Amino acid sequence: KRKLQLSPEQCSNFYADQYGKVFFPNLTAYMSSGPLVAMVLARHCAVSYWKELLGPSNSIKARRTHPHSLRAIYGTDDLRNALHGSLSISSAEREIRFMFPEVILEPVPVGQRARDYLNLYVKPTLLAGLTALCKEKPADPM
Repeated sequence: KRKLQLSPEQCSNFYADQYGKVFFPNLTAYMSSGPLVAMVLARHCAVSYWKELLGPSNSIKARRTHPHSLRAIYGTDDLRNALHGSLSISSAEREIRFMFPEVILEPVPVGQRARDYLNLYVKPTLLAGLTALCKEKPADPM
């Protein structure tokens, strides 16, 4: 989590994929008009989970179709929808690097590399922890 204020130039760089669209000048002006809070959500299927919580990008539409979504609750219109969400894992990685330049992002292993990692690091740790828990049998295991 990081609180910051972006300059119009930084906003132009962040939203470079929107350059040339009619709303681009208003978007960069609005996004640089005050402080914002940037956060990284780390969880399984984070991008799709966050999109679901956000609701449609147009806050007015969100109020009709997804009334409990964050944009329906906090957004005011199509441009001022209160929250941003990455469109994909690759855009999330780019945006995290933009907002948190000091963070080191390691590629998430997939396929055989993921299975090897789980077998080498996660499973032994879980096994040791669960074995110790079973031996202790604490009244409140949490």
